[in-house]
Amino acid sequence: MENLRESWEAAYSLFWSKFDNCFSYAKTAVRARDYVRGLMSGIERKNGWQLAEFIGDEAPYAVQNFLSRAIWDSDKARDQLLKISPSYLLEDGERGSLIIDETGFIKKGSHSAGVKRQYSGTAGRIENSQIGVFMALAGSKGHALVDRELYLPKEWCADRQRLESAGIPVETVFQKKHQLAIKMLERTFSHGIHPQWVLADAIYGSTYEFRKYLLDKKQAYVVAVSKQQHISMNFQQIRVDAAIENFPAEAWNKISAGTGAKGERWYEWAAMKLCWPASEGMSQYLLARRSIKDPLDISYYFCHASDEVTLNDLARAAGQRWHIESCFEHAKQEVGLDEYEVRSWKGWYRHITLSMVGLLLLNIFKGLGNAVPVGGKIEGGCLKCGGKSPFFG
Repeated sequence: MENLRESWEAAYSLFWSKFDNCFSYAKTAVRARDYVRGLMSGIERKNGWQLAEFIGDEAPYAVQNFLSRAIWDSDKARDQLLKISPSYLLEDGERGSLIIDETGFIKKGSHSAGVKRQYSGTAGRIENSQIGVFMALAGSKGHALVDRELYLPKEWCADRQRLESAGIPVETVFQKKHQLAIKMLERTFSHGIHPQWVLADAIYGSTYEFRKYLLDKKQAYVVAVSKQQHISMNFQQIRVDAAIENFPAEAWNKISAGTGAKGERWYEWAAMKLCWPASEGMSQYLLARRSIKDPLDISYYFCHASDEVTLNDLARAAGQRWHIESCFEHAKQEVGLDEYEVRSWKGWYRHITLSMVGLLLLNIFKGLGNAVPVGGKIEGGCLKCGGKSPFFG
């Protein structure tokens, strides 16, 4: 246990040394390390009072100041997270997959930045909530959230007084969720990260602007689309759900979408090449996934991939999108992604960014004995054997 603690502390210090340029003062850098250590700890709630108690403060004021008024750059921390994540998540020569999705944060009142009554997939209904658009990087060594943007509804962007009260730059303009996703992808590509696949659900995949951006970048993608999307067939425009009705029985193949929490995820898959413009050596495809238990349960995807791509390749790529759902689950369970008590724009970005750093650290430290030492002692133990989450398994 002592050797494990020393290994963890050494790895923790080495990791945080990569973020030194994000903080103007050493005291602030230490506070960031302590804050993330608290997020990774086993305290019941990752709120101001309990984090302050964990750090050793008598009251939460220093924690609140760190999130709201201290001088440090959360965007620099995000950029550094983007820069270092591939070395921890990807094997040498591996390109991995970038996955776009959103998650909701249920909130009370009307003062938290971007809050309104809107549909939250997290709650499965319309709730008073904030919506964050996120990007995850997935590879053979793990998966973690690497970028984030807070979605601001139109009425927020049109209300200068409301923007000012939440600390949002008054020049902020309304951006749709897929535009926020493009913004994150542009940052990622500028950092030299060029994944094998970009994956997204129908909110993003059904938007032509999003697909066109990836097409112009010559980027391979597999994105879900709604059944109302149209393709050309027999010189007419038809919906994708109507198009797959013409698929012969032999076009469907039973393929695993990858291993999930309950083992291999088997579906029936079929695909067809589309007569749409594509990058050199690549083509666009319509991919369909059908439930084995319920043949009427069908999902649809538009794909941009190599001319030599196989149905198995497309199916396995589509199946990787669950990784970001896993990230949301474990970020909320393990590192308090949704337990912040800040209302401001700056506070949201700071807490969310440090939660993402904590999530990457959990992925790293799973190789150090499946345990997380906190406050000089070992907590957690083997999480396959009664710990609080299977994340380290």
